[in-house]
Amino acid sequence: MPSFKIDLSTAVVFVATAPTPKLANAKTGERAMDRETGAPLSTVGLLVSDEGEGNLYQVTIPETGYPEGLAPGLPVRVVGLKARDWENEFNGQKRHGISFRAVAITSAV
Repeated sequence: MPSFKIDLSTAVVFVATAPTPKLANAKTGERAMDRETGAPLSTVGLLVSDEGEGNLYQVTIPETGYPEGLAPGLPVRVVGLKARDWENEFNGQKRHGISFRAVAITSAV
């Protein structure tokens, strides 16, 4: 599925929720891994404010792509943010949405 680059050059971005491990299987606790690098993946909540509008995004990022101590309220820069739509069927119900992925997050301070 194609992904689309998101331009944050005019946005202000803050950490909304600290990174948490992304799980491939919630029942077993198996961590999701980056298919290209093998790095464990995490999810971080980001508040993106641009052109008078603010949105909360849950962004997947390799554990190697963010500094320790990433805490709520910290202004950050996001490198390589992309969006991808997804759809799946589980127990006969179709679900769909948009997933967000970044290469790195750095402190803007």
